[in-house]
Amino acid sequence: MIYRKFKDKELSLLGMGCMRFPCVDGKDGEPDQEKVNEMVDYAMANGINYYDTAYGYHEGKSQIVIGNALKKYPRETFYLANKFPGYMAESFTKIDEIFNEQLEKCQVDYFDFYLFHNVCESNIDAYLDDETGLFDYLMQKKAEGKIRHLGFSTHGSLDTMMRFLRKYGKDMEFCQIQLNYVDMELQEARYKLEALTAMGMPIWVMEGLRGGKLAQSCLGAEKLLSEKRKSFTPANWAFAFLESLPDIGMILSGMSSFEQLKQNIEFFGREQQLSEEEMGILLTAAHLDIEANKDTVHCTACRYCTSKCPLGLDIPWLLKLFNEHVYTGDGFIAPMAIGAVEEDKRPAACLGCGECARVCPQKIDIPGTMKKFSEVIAKSE
Repeated sequence: MIYRKFKDKELSLLGMGCMRFPCVDGKDGEPDQEKVNEMVDYAMANGINYYDTAYGYHEGKSQIVIGNALKKYPRETFYLANKFPGYMAESFTKIDEIFNEQLEKCQVDYFDFYLFHNVCESNIDAYLDDETGLFDYLMQKKAEGKIRHLGFSTHGSLDTMMRFLRKYGKDMEFCQIQLNYVDMELQEARYKLEALTAMGMPIWVMEGLRGGKLAQSCLGAEKLLSEKRKSFTPANWAFAFLESLPDIGMILSGMSSFEQLKQNIEFFGREQQLSEEEMGILLTAAHLDIEANKDTVHCTACRYCTSKCPLGLDIPWLLKLFNEHVYTGDGFIAPMAIGAVEEDKRPAACLGCGECARVCPQKIDIPGTMKKFSEVIAKSE
């Protein structure tokens, strides 16, 4: 197992994400304790020492199941991460109750790593609001030793991430972002990486296989890559891409079967660094795959459109979210971001006047796209 140094700790580069455990009859709220125990035993025996759960995973059962699986091991032999569920507004009124419930369910006296969960457009104001007392509470728990290291995760925009860091950056010890060779473009991960690296912030990775999509194919790049490393699977290429980036201290994988766990542990048995050419091939494949999606639009963010919009809509931002949504096949990121802005700044507010489209160098049907976007967002509500 590859290890990366974090302060005084040696963390396995492969961490076990606890959001996609095998479940009884495929029911998300019923993770299979016996199968999870088997996977954790194998993980512990083969060098994985980092386990990442959260309040809402598996409808609240993930914490219980991972707690049961780890309780037989000496506490100092594993690192457990949990998160404050700031995506639920009511959480801010019961901070102490939630934290103590998490300790109890996980059957531990402290968390090695604790995160502000998913800092994004819909909760950034609450996270930054001193009146909630959350930041002070978590810092107090850190002083008490109940939290050993404090960080945050984000699926939000670069601007949202930077707002959070401007206020709390000096107290954050790591940041967890959605990162893979597709989201270098779709999730602004390229720029998030640059910003975090400039700050010297250790980076944790989630969605390295983009929900399994990148375990199925290399998005058309297979023929160019096959002569380089013939034994690599698509998942291997995706993980090797992440290993080759600077400042990556943790790569989480939500493994849902024992076979996936075995394959990943075997791959992470030694360093796998890609060449610049190989990295470029994967990034180009991702870009072409995004553009080839029949429903995405090819906006270059020149912002000619915004100068003509009578409502002042942030059209490039909305088109970027539209592309993410249709490429992903729905998902929660776009509805979450749209729900956080005023109604008169959402796609549905578009008047359909066409002034934006008349000046668009890419000839995008912006009013038609806004109409389509508002319809798909309405269906997800």
